[in-house]
Amino acid sequence: MSKSSLTERYVHEVIRRLPAEQRGDIAEELRVTIADMVEARGASGPSAAEREVLVEMGDPGPLAARFADRPLVLIGPELYPRYMRLMKLLLATVLPLVVALFVALDVVDGKSLRQLVLTAATVAVSAAAQMIAWPTVAFAVAQRTRYRNGTVVGGDTWTPEDLPDEAPDPQQADRRGYFAFGSAMWSALLLGVIVWQHIAMPYRLHGADGSVRHMQVLEPSLWNGWIWPVVIGLGMLVALDLIRVAAGDWTPLQAGWYALGHALFALPLAWILYRHMLFDPIVLDDFNGSLHTPDAFYTLTGAVVLLSSGHEVFRCFRDARHP
Repeated sequence: MSKSSLTERYVHEVIRRLPAEQRGDIAEELRVTIADMVEARGASGPSAAEREVLVEMGDPGPLAARFADRPLVLIGPELYPRYMRLMKLLLATVLPLVVALFVALDVVDGKSLRQLVLTAATVAVSAAAQMIAWPTVAFAVAQRTRYRNGTVVGGDTWTPEDLPDEAPDPQQADRRGYFAFGSAMWSALLLGVIVWQHIAMPYRLHGADGSVRHMQVLEPSLWNGWIWPVVIGLGMLVALDLIRVAAGDWTPLQAGWYALGHALFALPLAWILYRHMLFDPIVLDDFNGSLHTPDAFYTLTGAVVLLSSGHEVFRCFRDARHP
């Protein structure tokens, strides 16, 4: 596959940091300016002249900031539209679903109207705070990482060789962003369910004397050891997927952390499944009745967890090599 010209790659690196309404005019202005500067240096060695011009113009990041006429901010103009789309999706779609879920659980528990309203308000405020805070942190980290990678690092100045080989397809980048967001939400949901069932003890075991015993669904002894790497791994996956949504591309370092997060999550979980330690035996016996869960179910589920995590890690490193 042929590489894009230095000029086109440079123009793309500048305009992708700008608001959409400015990109067309500034892209054309940049192309004309670069062409005029190359022509002014003479006809001999046009490739070398093009490179010299781009070196003279400098890093695309600060140049884009000058075009945008904005001061340095927590989240820059290249990430802000994506950040706002994520905020709208979280607050308009995910937040109402979370509130509705917790209210529904209280309805099942037979809570009063006053308690339902209190639950809705408490969950809405706390969940909204989390949905705003953590993505903002992720986008801020991505912003600083982009800035740091695009300017002087370790004494090396920016050169055209730092440009990507190809100007990426924006639609493909958006699809990757949506997939990363979905992955983050799935990991967050799984993490929330694990913690919630530990705190709420939602399973009700009815005794012969009419008593009701509240119990966890998962084996309580897991909280003495095995469940903690699973929880930490899921937390890492949520944070890294949100950073992926913000940054758009994986770096090799992020891919390494992502692999570590999957290892912390998948390896202990597969072992827990293999050893039949996931569910509380008392809850499982009460739920299944006379039925027995086949051993193959646990083995197959553990294998699916390992294969799924392995595939995600492979895809992550592939994207890091070929962003």
